[in-house]
Amino acid sequence: MRGRDRINQIQILPDEIIIEIFRQLESKSSRDACALVCKRWLRLERLSRLTLRIGASGCPDALVRLLARRFVNVRNVFIDERLSISFPVQLGRRRGTDHSVISSLSIHSLAETNGSEDNETESYCLSDAGLTAVAAGFTKLENLSLVWCSNVTHVGLRSIAERCMSLKSLDLQGCYVGDQGLAAVGEFSRQLEDLNLRFCEGLTDAGLIKLVAGCGKTLKSISLAACAKVTDTSLETVGSHCKSLESLSLDSEFIHDKGVLAVAQGCRQLRFLKLQCINVTDDALQGVGTCCLSLELLALYSFQIFTDRSLCAIGKGCKQLKSLTLNDCTFLSDKGLEAVAVGCSRLTHLEVNGCHNIGTYGLESIARSCTHLSELALLYCQRIGNFALSEIGRGCKFLQALHLVDCASIGDEAICSIARGCCNLKRLHIRRCYEVGNKGIIAVGENCKFLTDLSLRFCDRVGDEALVAIAEGCSLHHLNVSGCHQIGDAGIIAIARGCPELSYLDVSVLQDLGDMAMVELGEGCPLLRDIVLSHCRRITDVGLSHLVNKCTLLETCHMVYCPGITAAGVATVITSCSNMKKVLVEKWKVSPRTKRRAGSIISYLCVDL
Repeated sequence: MRGRDRINQIQILPDEIIIEIFRQLESKSSRDACALVCKRWLRLERLSRLTLRIGASGCPDALVRLLARRFVNVRNVFIDERLSISFPVQLGRRRGTDHSVISSLSIHSLAETNGSEDNETESYCLSDAGLTAVAAGFTKLENLSLVWCSNVTHVGLRSIAERCMSLKSLDLQGCYVGDQGLAAVGEFSRQLEDLNLRFCEGLTDAGLIKLVAGCGKTLKSISLAACAKVTDTSLETVGSHCKSLESLSLDSEFIHDKGVLAVAQGCRQLRFLKLQCINVTDDALQGVGTCCLSLELLALYSFQIFTDRSLCAIGKGCKQLKSLTLNDCTFLSDKGLEAVAVGCSRLTHLEVNGCHNIGTYGLESIARSCTHLSELALLYCQRIGNFALSEIGRGCKFLQALHLVDCASIGDEAICSIARGCCNLKRLHIRRCYEVGNKGIIAVGENCKFLTDLSLRFCDRVGDEALVAIAEGCSLHHLNVSGCHQIGDAGIIAIARGCPELSYLDVSVLQDLGDMAMVELGEGCPLLRDIVLSHCRRITDVGLSHLVNKCTLLETCHMVYCPGITAAGVATVITSCSNMKKVLVEKWKVSPRTKRRAGSIISYLCVDL
C-alpha cells in the first residue's frame, strides 16, 4: 500500500482520535514531522500541544504572543531566562501566515541591538508584557515556571493570577515579584498546590502571609530559599492555614525553631521536609518526630548544632521514613543513625555526606534493620570501613545504587561483599577511593549482571583487567573512568565489544588511550550520544574520524587539551554528527568555516590557548 493511501485511511478518523495519537508521540521531532503532512494535521498537532518550553532571550515577549496564537490548549509553560531560543522560521515561511511575525521579531531584535545597552538587555528578558501575553493566550494554564525571569514584576504576575484560574503549580525561582504579586496569587489562584519561591529576594512576611491566607487550603508544596525578609511569622501562618501541606523545603538563616515547630504542629500530613537552616536546633526536629508521623523524606543540610537527640526523635516517631539525607551534620554520631535504623525499618534511601562522627557501627545498624535499602551514598566518610559495607552486602539484598566518594577506609573487600550480596545492583559510582582496585570491580562484573551505570573516577588501582570483566558480565549504558591512569586501549576495546548499548562515555585524563580504542568504539557502540575525551594526549584526528563516522547519534563531545586533535578533527566532528548539540574545544582549533557552520554549538574552555 502506498504512503498516500495510508494517509487517506487515517484521514477518516475523527479529530479527537488523531489528537490523542499525536499526544502519545514522545519526541518533539516526531510531532513536528506529523505537522508537515497536511494542513489538517498541522492544525490538530497544534491543538494537541500541552507543554511549551521557552528560553527567555531574543525577544521572548514577541515569541510568547506568537506561540499563544498557535497553541491554544497549552496547560504547561516553562520559561527559563538562562536558555536561548530559536525562532520557528521554517514554519513561518512554509505557511506564509506567520512570516510577517517572524520578520518583525528579527527586525525588533536588530533595532534593540542598535539601541542603548540597557534597552538591549531588557529586550532579551521576559517582561510583564510577555507574561500578560501568557495569561491572555493560555487561559487553561495549570503549571507555570519562570526561572530567573528578573524583569517580571507583580504587574505580570497579577495578570496570570486573574486570568489563569486553573493554575496549580507556580515556580518563581529568582524572580522579583514582590509582596503585591504574591497577594494577587493568593486572591485569585484558589487551586494552587505547588509554590517555589527560591531566591525571590524581594519578598517579605506580608506577601507570603497574604498568599497563604488566600490559597493555603490547597497548597501541598512550598519551597523557600534566600528570602531574607521571610521569618518565623510566615511559617506560623503556613502552620495555621496549610493543613494539606505535604512538602516543605527551607533554606534560610532567618528561620528558627519557632517557625519549624509551627509547621510541624499544624501540617500533620507533611511527607517531605528539607532543611538548611543554621538556627534550627534539636527542639524543632523533636517536634517533627512527635507530630509528622507520615514523614517519608527528611534531608538535613549543614547543621552544626543538631545532635543525636534529633535523630532519636525521628526514629521514635517517623515510622514511615523512606529517605534520609545527612549533609555536614558534624555532631551526629552512630547512636543517632542506629536510632533511625531501629525505628525506620522501611528506609530505602540513605545519604551520609561529611558527617565525620558517623562510622562503621552506625552503618552496620542500617544493614541489620533496613533490609529494603535500595540506594546508599557515602561521601567523605573516613570512619566507615570495609566491615560496614560487608554488612550491607549481607543484609541489603535489594540495593540497586551505591555511591562512594573519598572513603579512604573502603577497599576491594567491601566491594566484593557488595557484589556477591547485592546482585540487583544497577548503578555503582566510586570516586577517589584509592583502596578500590581490580579485584573489587572484577567481582562486580562477575556478579552484578544488571549493572548499567558505572563510574570509577580517579581510582588509580583500577585497570584494563577490571573493564574486561565488566564488559563480559554487564551491558553498560553509562561509563565514566576519568583519571583511572592504568586503563588503556585494552579495557576500552573490551567495553566497545561487550557493551553495544553504551550511550555515555567519559575517558578523560587517560594518558595511554589511543586511536585503536576510538576505532573499536565506532564499530561497537552505535548508540553513543555523549563522549568526553579531554586530556587524552594519544588520540588524534584519525581515531576521532573513525569514531564520529560510525557514531552518528553523538550529541556532545568534549575534547580540550588533546594535542593530537586539530582543526581538521573538529571540522570532521561537526560535519559527521548532524545531532550534535555541544562541542567543547580550544578556540584556536575552530576554523572560520567551522564556526560559520556550527558556531552556536561550540563552547570554548580557554580562549587564548
